[in-house]
Amino acid sequence: MSFWRGKRVLLTGHTGFKGAWLALWLAELGAEVTGVALAPPSEPSLFTAAGVAKRITHVLGDVTDLAGLMEALKAAKPEIVLHLAAQSLVRLSYDEPVSTYATNVMGTVNLLEAVRHSPGVRAVVCVTSDKCYENRETGQAYREDDAMGGYDPYSSSKGCAELVISAWRRSFFQPGEFGRHGVAVASARAGNVIGGGDWAKDRLVPDLMRGFAAGQRPLIRFPGAVRPWQHVLEPLGGYLLLAERLFAGEAGLAEGWNFGPDLEDAKPVRWVADRLAQVWGEGAGWDETGAPQPHEAGHLSLDCAKARARLGWKPAWDLREGLSRTVSWYKGFANGGDAAELTLGQIRAHHRAELQTESLTHGS
Repeated sequence: MSFWRGKRVLLTGHTGFKGAWLALWLAELGAEVTGVALAPPSEPSLFTAAGVAKRITHVLGDVTDLAGLMEALKAAKPEIVLHLAAQSLVRLSYDEPVSTYATNVMGTVNLLEAVRHSPGVRAVVCVTSDKCYENRETGQAYREDDAMGGYDPYSSSKGCAELVISAWRRSFFQPGEFGRHGVAVASARAGNVIGGGDWAKDRLVPDLMRGFAAGQRPLIRFPGAVRPWQHVLEPLGGYLLLAERLFAGEAGLAEGWNFGPDLEDAKPVRWVADRLAQVWGEGAGWDETGAPQPHEAGHLSLDCAKARARLGWKPAWDLREGLSRTVSWYKGFANGGDAAELTLGQIRAHHRAELQTESLTHGS
């Protein structure tokens, strides 16, 4: 934990769901965080509810603005860059494909170009998505060397972002020449994250939480779709670990990385919805919508053996624990709990679970 104390970190997308969790975690660890992002994408938002702006240097900015990004990096003088800014919704990408590509592809281009002109940066982790892979619906878990692709604009844009990261790494930040340029660039592909403080539209857990709280039965689009579900702290912990190792000069880790759950936690949507309803109680339930829907992948799972073997990373909470923590967060907030303390409390609990998992692994 002491690694992050005093480190200068630039975090894009800190007003989003994952970004707000990560900003709070980094601030808790003592990092000097500068966040660059648009205004929060939802109302309410974890960023606002938890007072994230009071804990870091908050900069309103757009990753599609190269000049603005360069100015932000010049002012922050970061040693580590964590790039989370994105248009992160599949359904929205059908409505707004151009802005989806602008943010997810050109935003990544701009971020890496700003890094290229920012002396002092040593480690960069660009976050894409488990949906970056060309999904052939084989039921096999995707590995880091599988082909990039994507059916819908969102998934395709994430595959494109991975190609951009690879091109900048090979053209300007060659791992074999780390001693000359001193910058290690990696990408991270997380599964479907869940957790408190997500109020995005057309996302399973927020839709269910809103419906249950209102005494309604939310409508679900694809109950049979399988996804690699995990609590938000699992991939965030992977990003932090990867950044630490890159900063230490392990340029061989400047690659793409999967951070997902154990394969048995790749579950159908209906399983997750049923479990959340059970944990919520109070007669909670859901129904399947009969309306036609845009295409979404039927099966998606990640092979995370590389992160386990080379980084020593593994989930501390299984899916059942993650779902329980998620419901606990929303209920706690609805009952007047402080969003920052609810979030930090789970971060501390997760850290204890990590230590226990590490102890059991070493003991065996």
